[in-house]
Amino acid sequence: MPQPHDIPSFLQAVDKIGELRRIGVPVSKHLEITEIADRVVKQAGPALVFDRVRENPEVPVAIGLFGSHNRLALALHDKPENIAKRITELIGTRPPNSLVGMAKMGLQMLPTIASLGIKRPKDGPCKEVILKGDDVDLSELPVLTCWPDDGGPFVTLPMVFTHNPNTKRRNVGMYRVQVFDKNTTGMHWQIHKVGAQHQREAGNQPIEAAVCLGGDPCLPFCALAPLPEEIDEIIFAGFLRGKPVEMVKCETIDVEVPADCEYVIEGTIQPGENRPEGPFGDHTGYYTPIEDYPVFRVKCITRRKRPIYPATIVGIPPMEDGYLGKAVGEIFLPLIKTQLPELVDMNLPVEATFHHLCIVSIKKRYPHHAYKAMHALWGLGQLMFSKVIIVVDDDVDVHNLSEVIWRVTNNFDPERDVQIVKGPIDSLDHSAPMVGFGTKMGIDATKKWPSEGYTRQWPEVVKMDHATVAKVDSIWESLGLGDNPGSPSIDGHIRAPMP
Repeated sequence: MPQPHDIPSFLQAVDKIGELRRIGVPVSKHLEITEIADRVVKQAGPALVFDRVRENPEVPVAIGLFGSHNRLALALHDKPENIAKRITELIGTRPPNSLVGMAKMGLQMLPTIASLGIKRPKDGPCKEVILKGDDVDLSELPVLTCWPDDGGPFVTLPMVFTHNPNTKRRNVGMYRVQVFDKNTTGMHWQIHKVGAQHQREAGNQPIEAAVCLGGDPCLPFCALAPLPEEIDEIIFAGFLRGKPVEMVKCETIDVEVPADCEYVIEGTIQPGENRPEGPFGDHTGYYTPIEDYPVFRVKCITRRKRPIYPATIVGIPPMEDGYLGKAVGEIFLPLIKTQLPELVDMNLPVEATFHHLCIVSIKKRYPHHAYKAMHALWGLGQLMFSKVIIVVDDDVDVHNLSEVIWRVTNNFDPERDVQIVKGPIDSLDHSAPMVGFGTKMGIDATKKWPSEGYTRQWPEVVKMDHATVAKVDSIWESLGLGDNPGSPSIDGHIRAPMP
């Protein structure tokens, strides 16, 4: 199957694996598409293309593109576990000790090095139609109004390109964009985001920004991935694709954008110009309230001749972003382990909307090691937003929430094993006393050692002995109880579902 490089080729690939449905019934971009997509994604259903959007009949809306493990693997050009292995191999590469070794390493690394560049063609599909001045009209895009109390229509799958005004380093972030009128939007970059930092560093100078929709299907993932600031999202996209991303210069601003985009919205953000933005039904499952955010003034829109509008919806989990969030945890675990080598595994449950709960297992090396681990995690990029961090031993499956609840509630004493700290939190956390700052909790649910002041004898987990397991295995078929499920207690893990 050819590698998808834009939205049309991605939809063809999704169709070939049987996970695409085209909707010919006229529907409205105001609430109706959201209600349909919400029902489908919660059943782990297919991606949808709405071919007859009532208000914008010429532009199909594609939604739910990343809403399955198969589709996400197609978008990322590989399975998340394989990408994680590639990152692990790169991190673990040891310097060669001879000229022959250097030559061999060079040959092995050539494909990776080649993929990390950028190609700059003179033109691209995103410039087939160019609209400037009075021709700019955002109402020509089928921007969704997702929930009844939303402040208006929101672009929900944007890639926002900006540059640091001092270092010129590019950043690609995903910040929701509320459409105010034909050429004005909000720009919801929160104070902890890189886009907001670029604006602060610009001082009294305007910030140029390009809002891109579409392009290679891996690009939205790169835009929301918690990459270190030194790593260019477009370079990371090249790593995922195995080949460079083609970039073209914008028409009215000094910003490069992916050539294969469906739409590129060019504009500026003037210093000090803010406007009330919201409410918005967010990924927390609650509406985020009205707050002042920068105003984005659109100067130009470029697009394909026959564009497809990509969108997503967020709300009460599980949603499509659950697949993206799980992939983030899996792919970036090797990078986190470079800073926290004792880390075994990590789970950011979708039910906790990722930022609210982080469950990690560690190979405990010394007394009170769990506290070192939780504070180290709070110091790593977007993990600083983790409202609750639970630390368990390395023999616990952090992805089995039944087992986690069983282990945690048995292993922690609230007075001894809980820490409350203050610090930055997700700006969308409505429970905090102020925006972006509040308290966080760490729970040490590891086995307690005598050197940690535990004077009682810690009990062993109930397990069956191997001889009895083998005996029952040998007679299982004669018992007439169906397929042998295996011993549920041989390894101390909860596996069987509760009745």
